[in-house]
Amino acid sequence: MLDRFKEFWAGTVLHPFVRLFIRLGISPDAVTLVGTLGVAAGALIFFPQGELLIGVLFITAFVFSDLIDGRMARELGRSSKFGAFWDSTLDRIGDGAIFGGLALYFAGTGKDQGDSYLYLCVTLWCLVMGSVTSYARARAESLGMDAKGGIAERADRLVSILVMTGLGALFDLPILMEVTLWALAFASTYTVVFRVLKVRRQALALDAAAAAEAGTDTPS
Repeated sequence: MLDRFKEFWAGTVLHPFVRLFIRLGISPDAVTLVGTLGVAAGALIFFPQGELLIGVLFITAFVFSDLIDGRMARELGRSSKFGAFWDSTLDRIGDGAIFGGLALYFAGTGKDQGDSYLYLCVTLWCLVMGSVTSYARARAESLGMDAKGGIAERADRLVSILVMTGLGALFDLPILMEVTLWALAFASTYTVVFRVLKVRRQALALDAAAAAEAGTDTPS
């Protein structure tokens, strides 16, 4: 759902930054790298210490690079296969850092830390299933099949966990983050199962078509 608003953010709200970076001669790939490093630093430095609100604000300052770099590439006419690969690869690092930082928060036993084995496990499940969600689509497309769909796209996962973590810290309501983690665990699991079954149907149809074609070509 949130992917629909990318054009508004990149083309309107963040457009001044796009033009500034282009004038400064900064490449889209460099913006992607800096943005990922900022997200990872914010998640892995602040979250484990229990500084959830500061971490969310720090991450938010860098997370929009994911929209800026794509817009820059289009305006510069530099869209490339490596750029797409680079962006997707660093997205996985950023996502892993966010959920990894939250896992370290729940693993901590200090006064300002989560100290919860249950939510440590739920967070790690979200991390793993989020990665599998992206991998399932990429692997299916490499085999010539489609695995789009589900209810937990990357933008939805990222925005929901950051917003609810920030609000939970701001209003001292950790249940907001906890409920969101459960929701993401379910949504990610559903999405993976949905994509596996979708690819299975396509694979069976392709296999049946190949078998029928082979049977037709067999001399009688």
